[in-house]
Amino acid sequence: MVSYADLLTLLFAVFVTLYAMSQADKKKVEEVSASIQQAFNMVNVGSGAAKPAVIYNGKTGVIPELTSRPAPSPVRTPGAIYGKTLASENDFRAMKASIGAYLLKTGGQDKVSVTIGRRGLVVSLKEAGFFDSGSAVLKDGSAEVLGVIANLLQSYSNRCRVEGHTDDVPIKGGRFASNWDLSATRATGLVKELVRSYGVEPTRISATGYGEYQPLADNASAEGRAKNRRVDIVIMSSDAALAEPDNGN
Repeated sequence: MVSYADLLTLLFAVFVTLYAMSQADKKKVEEVSASIQQAFNMVNVGSGAAKPAVIYNGKTGVIPELTSRPAPSPVRTPGAIYGKTLASENDFRAMKASIGAYLLKTGGQDKVSVTIGRRGLVVSLKEAGFFDSGSAVLKDGSAEVLGVIANLLQSYSNRCRVEGHTDDVPIKGGRFASNWDLSATRATGLVKELVRSYGVEPTRISATGYGEYQPLADNASAEGRAKNRRVDIVIMSSDAALAEPDNGN
């Protein structure tokens, strides 16, 4: 008898639950129905309002207005051109830390320096580590460092400018007529290497030669002249890139 009473109690609880659920669903259906009815009644407000016409007439096709209007041109942003993320200031800090860790591991702190400025991230390659004096040919041991820098370039869509610099000691004889020629040839050669060997997009990288006219230190000392003989790889910020040409414009 006790078991039978428990069974009846459970069955009663089940039926009560089902009844409650059915009542809730019925209430919701009534609310939805009333809402739809109200929406349709709003169309016929007024005694002389005409019934709405049926839109579908058995024919389908493209709306003429949509076919005659050209699609709007997308707004150009450096981050959208190459389908990659545009590096922010926080990304520049992470890139600097990554290069710094690599240099610390390989002992290359005396060959490369990294700074962050208003133009973006500047990776400065010192002449002693990458070029012989008066030469624009990259040394054999430079490939690994360039690979690390190229990987960072490939991870973002920022424009890049390679800038050659020299000291103020005049060039006498040899292949180059002036420090301008030497600095420009070094920058151009490095751009070609990044494009050819590391796949950097040529549309986002450029080269320029400043010669002796953008020094970092005083050329009066040998130490200052050594600092000035460099090639800077500038990964440009979004603000700095706005001044760059866009398809010749």
